[in-house]
Amino acid sequence: MDASQQQVLARYQPAFAAANVKRLTPEEFKSFVYFENNQHWTGLNRLGWKACKDMAGLRRALRTLQDESRPVGRRLDEVIPAVPGMGRALATALLLVMFPDKYGVWNNNIESALKALGAWPELEWGLSEGDRYERINAVLLQLTEDLGLDLWSLDALLWLALAATEAEGAISASAASEAGSVPGAVKMPSRFALERQLQDFLFANWGHTDLGKEWALYSEDSEKDRAVEYPTSVGRIDLLAKHRTQPRWLVIELKREQSGDATVGEVMRYMGWVAANLAQPGDEVRGLVIAHEADEGMRLAITAAANVDLMFYEVEFRLRDSGGTARNAS
Repeated sequence: MDASQQQVLARYQPAFAAANVKRLTPEEFKSFVYFENNQHWTGLNRLGWKACKDMAGLRRALRTLQDESRPVGRRLDEVIPAVPGMGRALATALLLVMFPDKYGVWNNNIESALKALGAWPELEWGLSEGDRYERINAVLLQLTEDLGLDLWSLDALLWLALAATEAEGAISASAASEAGSVPGAVKMPSRFALERQLQDFLFANWGHTDLGKEWALYSEDSEKDRAVEYPTSVGRIDLLAKHRTQPRWLVIELKREQSGDATVGEVMRYMGWVAANLAQPGDEVRGLVIAHEADEGMRLAITAAANVDLMFYEVEFRLRDSGGTARNAS
């Protein structure tokens, strides 16, 4: 962990320094958003590549992030909306590289970990994203002091703590309801064990799913990551696909915390946007909701919604002996 930190800082700290950003190339910045180079974050490449579409704006943003004469919250509030793809996860990862002793990362994993551990700060309504980050960063700095860690190592530790917490909860819930039904195979509980990662899983394994046989994730250019959280004027589509041989589109939404009928309304809104902005005359636009289970509201909404289908996911893991054989796998 320490070795990877030094490698990343040695490569990217000079590149992102205010005095050097005028020479920063799109290729060098784009390299940072991929895990094999930043060695810490797997999701930055989804949208981070878009920041390179306007290099002048990106260079201004990097200089703004470097400006320690201004509160960090004000800097984030200025930079995040100004640069395409510059969400809080990418902006705070850049801050960590620029100032590894001062600023930690705020992304979905870190937020979930802090909440699971009871360390999430109180954030009253009306705070800007930058103000929220200042409160969160204060907690991260306190944790580094309490644990004797640097912010880079704390980021990894929180991710591991989250994974352990969720895995323990998944196994405990499964064991209480289903243990012994199929020796060697334990089904996960009523929700995807790491539900926020379902989108990443589908993207990474698309070619191995039944959907991937007929549908290809849609991209307008070589950047296939655009298919994930596809940007529209009415929100972001979880996954957008196009039929491999027919003039058909598929808008995929994952049911999370909102009600089932709200999810169906959301997918229909995106279907309308695709029909108006991407589809050619005569193209079919379909919607698909992926959920673990469906309440009555969702089932009624699906029944009434033309061209919207429902699929369920389930997850399990299996135990194998040392010879690689799955025992009583279902």
